[in-house]
Amino acid sequence: MTNPRVSVLKTAVGLQCFLDRCFLDQETRSSSTQSTPSLALIQEFGHLRPQGLGLVPTMGALHAGHLSLIQRARQENAVVVVSIFVNPLQFAPGEDFARYPRSLAADLELCQSAGVDAVFMPEASDLLSQEPMTQVMPPPHLTDRLCGRSRPGHFEGVATIVLKLLSLVQPTRAYFGRKDAQQLAILQTMVRDLSLSVDIVPCPILREPSGLAYSSRNQYLTSVQRQQAAVLSQSLTQAQALLRQGYRDRETLLGGVRQHLAQEPAVQLEYLEFVHPETLAFLSEVKHTGMIAIAARIGTTRLIDNVVLDGRRPILAIDGPAGAGKSTVTRRSAAKLGLLYLDTGAMYRAMTWLVLQSGLSFADEVAIADLVSQANIELFPGAQPTDPLTVRVNGTDVTAAIRSLEVTSQVSTLAAQPAVRQILKQQQQAFGQQGGIAAEGRDIGTHVFPDAGLKIFLTASHEERARRRYQELQAAAALSDTPSKTPSITYEQLVTDIAERDRKDSQRAVAPLRKAEDAVELLTDGLSIDEVVDEIVTLYHKRCADPSYGV
Repeated sequence: MTNPRVSVLKTAVGLQCFLDRCFLDQETRSSSTQSTPSLALIQEFGHLRPQGLGLVPTMGALHAGHLSLIQRARQENAVVVVSIFVNPLQFAPGEDFARYPRSLAADLELCQSAGVDAVFMPEASDLLSQEPMTQVMPPPHLTDRLCGRSRPGHFEGVATIVLKLLSLVQPTRAYFGRKDAQQLAILQTMVRDLSLSVDIVPCPILREPSGLAYSSRNQYLTSVQRQQAAVLSQSLTQAQALLRQGYRDRETLLGGVRQHLAQEPAVQLEYLEFVHPETLAFLSEVKHTGMIAIAARIGTTRLIDNVVLDGRRPILAIDGPAGAGKSTVTRRSAAKLGLLYLDTGAMYRAMTWLVLQSGLSFADEVAIADLVSQANIELFPGAQPTDPLTVRVNGTDVTAAIRSLEVTSQVSTLAAQPAVRQILKQQQQAFGQQGGIAAEGRDIGTHVFPDAGLKIFLTASHEERARRRYQELQAAAALSDTPSKTPSITYEQLVTDIAERDRKDSQRAVAPLRKAEDAVELLTDGLSIDEVVDEIVTLYHKRCADPSYGV
């Protein structure tokens, strides 16, 4: 089956009409006597965009790296928009603006084949004012180093146009590659500082078979120069090897890279730095994470590359459908591996308890968001690895209280609220900053810890999960005082109910159930809990020893 023809939009007005058409419910459209609502109004009501909108900003000359961003956006969103705009604001006089690769026909063909919904390709006159225009000025400590030294004004131009694109498209998520690491750090800071309602999604560097990072400027290279340029990525792997050998100091790591670079005389090094991947602060050693960034010329072509060195223990993220045994498996795997079990369910229960204590209605999402955003959750491991965590909310021990029937009956309602999930996601990520944790849910590997060292999608057939649940109900009925001593629901109905739950969970507007692209799927039919745990422990140890871990 062929994809619907991609919409090609050349003006901001056309883009707005396209977006309104995408998200305006047909019944609302026909019954409304008012003008078409703006996307800002539509975004206020999440049910009108159940799976979100993904934006992939590009300058065209699309390659396999761009395609990986588009594919990620396609997987995670109902609508995908790709922008193609060679931004003059980010080119200094004498740079390659005029000869920057342009391949519009091929770009549109790639977008069409990848299932993109719309390509926004405005003229400069539609995005830029003729008069001096308002520009974004990122913090100097993000722009005065790395590429900013030799490209003054570059990142101001990037941030200005990206902000304009975010304003026009108002996406749920925007996708950027990690190769442009300084750009990524600046845009993440801009979104945070300006409180923009968009998730910046970092995507892995995609490489040619030689290891050379994909770039539109690779087109400038001759075949010989491509071979020479591969030394950049090869030199970065030397730093990874040194980290695995226990070396964490700046001098040793950068020295290993320089030594390998020296083997290729064609490399004209512009900079080689060791910085924090998010703050770009200069580092003296790898404590948690550090990034080695490089810029060099091969002939007249300027290339950049980087590698993130992760000195933390990898995070274990386990997702999967209800009834697959995630909680038990994750807790036991964490105990065997010596990881902290991050009980995300307990965090939602803790906030449910807090709402109940406050007397707020669970329908008052605004007040709940305000309450939860000010709450302080603390988790303390038990004396033994298998002991439950101690949970405190604003200093109060709620470990037992959050298991009450009242909390249990309301926790799903609270967990469905987007603001609550966003707040708790940030808190969960804070717990994971130092690594060494295990967590489970339905969006841990895709949303909460997308950079987890090992992602598992734990599942079982509908029949297997129904069988397990029916056995639990049989055991409970046998111990009850009811005369029948049999469950009140049939096995067949359980199969139907579980299938329906899976369908609903996969179509949720917030945190839908979805397997991460890089997750290992474990089908647990016929396996004992111990067998599943042993398999996860083996996979974790293999991942820790994998030379590519931390790239």
